[in-house]
Amino acid sequence: MAGDALRQLGWLPWIVLALLLAVDLVLSFRRPNALDFDAPAEIFVGETGTLRLEIEAAPPGLGARLEWPEGLDNGPDNAPENGPGNGSAGDAPIAFVPGPAGTAIATVSCRAVRRGLWRFEHLWLCWPSRLGLLEFVPRLALGAEIRVVPNIRLVQSGQITTTVTSTLYGVKENRAIGEGSEFQQLRDFVAGMDIKTIDWKRSARRRALVAKELRAERNHHVIIALDNGYLMREEIAGLPKIDHAVTAALATAWAASIGGDLVGHYSYDVRPRTFSAPAPGRTAFSRLRSWTAELSYVSRETNHTLALTELNARTPKRSLIIIFTDFVDTTSAELLIENIGILSKRHLVIFVAIRDPDLETLVEAAPDDLDGAAALVAANQSINERRLVFERLGRMGVTIVDARPNAITARLISTYLEIKARELI
Repeated sequence: MAGDALRQLGWLPWIVLALLLAVDLVLSFRRPNALDFDAPAEIFVGETGTLRLEIEAAPPGLGARLEWPEGLDNGPDNAPENGPGNGSAGDAPIAFVPGPAGTAIATVSCRAVRRGLWRFEHLWLCWPSRLGLLEFVPRLALGAEIRVVPNIRLVQSGQITTTVTSTLYGVKENRAIGEGSEFQQLRDFVAGMDIKTIDWKRSARRRALVAKELRAERNHHVIIALDNGYLMREEIAGLPKIDHAVTAALATAWAASIGGDLVGHYSYDVRPRTFSAPAPGRTAFSRLRSWTAELSYVSRETNHTLALTELNARTPKRSLIIIFTDFVDTTSAELLIENIGILSKRHLVIFVAIRDPDLETLVEAAPDDLDGAAALVAANQSINERRLVFERLGRMGVTIVDARPNAITARLISTYLEIKARELI
């Protein structure tokens, strides 16, 4: 009899727990509504924007997790220890703070890491019950879109316009007479002027000394050539090399358009992809920006022979060609060097290479073990082989711009302005 009573009493805790769960469910079940998702329509690649979430009738202790698309991650302030978001619901827990009238508000940093149109499909909410026995995890549909576009922050700030205008127009136009190559005007010769500026034929016809004023030639052709092969997908400083190249290309194109030159673009990987003939002014820049925004990330190997031969055939007039590309070692760069050498016989070529700061840091640090020593040797060999390729290109008359991602734009624009000042095109 005692055993039967104990067995009947054994169900009592479970009955009590079931009752508590039912009470907890009744007291706690309240589905949040009126989700408001506010995000910028566009974010420059490599920059961070802010997402704002607001939920009405929010329960206490509300948290959430976003489903991150491939081209966006949760930024340096919200990134979990295992890296940026990649579409998993478990990334970047979001904490809400109480807002007015029973709302809950959260702000999330969002870093753009890939160009394109990206959608936030879902949001997972999470909050505990009143008695702490349950946890509610509903999924809400978002459908919000953010477009990641090439970075033109320097163009918008006016820094490039100020630099180019002051260099080419504030200084260039006031240079000593005779240093230009394009005819400007005739004027009477006066004492103190350089006698080399005298136009003797016109002076003889007028029977008075006449001098020629010259200015720097404008309307040069500038071609932005982007290698979009798989080597340009390597990530440096948190972004693929192609995005660093696009940022520098757009800034240089804007500088060239301000400088009065005609700008065109060309892309290639395993074969030539797009070519646009040089065009003047801001029209060319707008076209270049639209084109680079749609430039896809590919995994195809680059055929430099076919691409650069096609580019040489499409540009009969002497031009300034800026090539953004990459190579692994001297062996893989042989065809690249050979074809750039052919191109440099007719055109002025700038070879742009983006340096890996992590590789330089590895070389500067002392190794701790054998694996570290092997990595140090490999890094040194890679740097030395890149130096050999640059030396060979330099002997061909190619201008080399080799800099870290954060300095590549400034170095390239400075090189362009120097070429303009020396009238090398």
